[in-house]
Amino acid sequence: MNSSVQIVFGLLGGLALFIFGMNMMSECLQKAAGEKMKAILALLTKNPVLGVLAGALTTAVLQSSSAATVMAIGFVSAGLMSLPQAISIILGANIGTTITAQIIAFKISDYIYVFIFLGFLVSFFARSEKVKNIGQTVFAFGLLFLGIETMGGVMKPLAASPIFTEMIGKVSHVPVLGVLVGTLMTVVVQSSSATIAVLQNFASQAAADGTTSIIGLTGAIPILLGDNIGTTITALLASVGQSRDAKRTALAHCVFNISGSLIFIWLVKPYAALIQFISPRGAEVDVISRQIANAHTGFNLIMTLLWIPLIWLLVKIVTVLIPDGEEGGQKASEPRYLDDKLIGQPAAALKLVAEEIVRCSSMMENALQKIADISSKERQSRMKEVVTEVEAVQGLGESITEYLANLFAAGVLTEEQAGQTAGMMYVLGDVDRMANLSGDIATTLIGQKLKNKKSGFSKEAIKDLEKSLKIISHMYSGTVRVMETGDTQYVSNVAKRREKIMELDLKMRKDHMKRVSNGKCKAEHTKVYHKILHNIDRMSNSCVNIADVVQDTVDFRYFME
Repeated sequence: MNSSVQIVFGLLGGLALFIFGMNMMSECLQKAAGEKMKAILALLTKNPVLGVLAGALTTAVLQSSSAATVMAIGFVSAGLMSLPQAISIILGANIGTTITAQIIAFKISDYIYVFIFLGFLVSFFARSEKVKNIGQTVFAFGLLFLGIETMGGVMKPLAASPIFTEMIGKVSHVPVLGVLVGTLMTVVVQSSSATIAVLQNFASQAAADGTTSIIGLTGAIPILLGDNIGTTITALLASVGQSRDAKRTALAHCVFNISGSLIFIWLVKPYAALIQFISPRGAEVDVISRQIANAHTGFNLIMTLLWIPLIWLLVKIVTVLIPDGEEGGQKASEPRYLDDKLIGQPAAALKLVAEEIVRCSSMMENALQKIADISSKERQSRMKEVVTEVEAVQGLGESITEYLANLFAAGVLTEEQAGQTAGMMYVLGDVDRMANLSGDIATTLIGQKLKNKKSGFSKEAIKDLEKSLKIISHMYSGTVRVMETGDTQYVSNVAKRREKIMELDLKMRKDHMKRVSNGKCKAEHTKVYHKILHNIDRMSNSCVNIADVVQDTVDFRYFME
């Protein structure tokens, strides 16, 4: 294998190690943080300054500004966050992502294999999931730096190549060309952290004099600006197929980085002088990695400070670029909150799932309120509406269940999150059972001429059924209130109504047989009547099951706050 091919594959292999280590560290950090991510997410709906802080903290935990941006877009699309709030998250994410470059600037090449070995030992022998995740984080941290070291090793011959140094010289002296190179690199790699790591490594290669950088800080800054532009592509891709505000959020990310690049492209030399002044002194080749990290941090800090008081203007700009217009209607059976792009961020994904389950449960509550009104003159049309609505509930329930299954399959859940997810699936199972039973009752009632004594149930039978169905409706409404408020008083009310249903069931069966013997009800309707009573009894069981699970296992209010 000739030297050129070795350099190419060495660079690609090092980059692969870096990205793999970065992704692994992100996943393990998130698992180690576990439910602490909820505390960060709780800041998302506060004021813009807290939004910036939340964006920075989320990016620091996830080690990915793209992940934090995708999360913000998902929340906006779900209607859980306003556009100004999402923009503040994005501003913070741009600050948080600079932490990676700052870490890379530390010279820890002598300790790489120590990190890898210690991380392996901890993750291999630890029994606690949290400790194991910490070990894997340390292991991934070592892999990340091994990738950087590999890239640095294969870049050294490039510094001695006259052809390559001439090409770099052109980039260094033409800032616009540097911006284009940085943008293209990040678009291809889909990680600004990775391309900045490559830039830091490459800039650390010595020129012919052995002390100055092959590219210099003034040559690196334009590439750095291009990296910031390139990372917005991920946000744009995440907004495809999302709501109008989600697209505006992604566009705001672009406006932020592009506006910053347009300003700083004219100030490369004075900005480089400022960074050199505040950075450590020494031979350029030894300190340029830290200078690039500081330039990256400084750029995002300055632009964030400029835009925070002007978020209203940023909102106006993206609103003009993506004007208001009619958006396609959404079917009731289609998820409103779920976002597949957030599968990798379980704390955020479970928040959306909780919102969707409460919405699904509210749809079921509405159907039960209609089914209880069987003495209405519009009974036939109401029962048909119930059948349509329970079908929508079942369709939505299937989508939520599939989403939860994908969360399990992704392997990103902590033990606690997995327990909560299992509880959510249990609740969904009972909601689906309620939908099945309600649909069956509605279909049966559609086929019965209830007010015709000669061919159906008597008025007394209708009155008894309506009474039981209204109790079920109140029971289920109680379970929904438990989800929304966490108030245990509703749980006890559900249990009391369950006892009432059991008493009514026995009484109604006896009363029906009396009516049959008196000729008020036809004997052939007994089977149908008892089937409805059996379904009502099963529905009361499901109400109690949901209330118990919500009380003991899944705190929906915790996720939705």
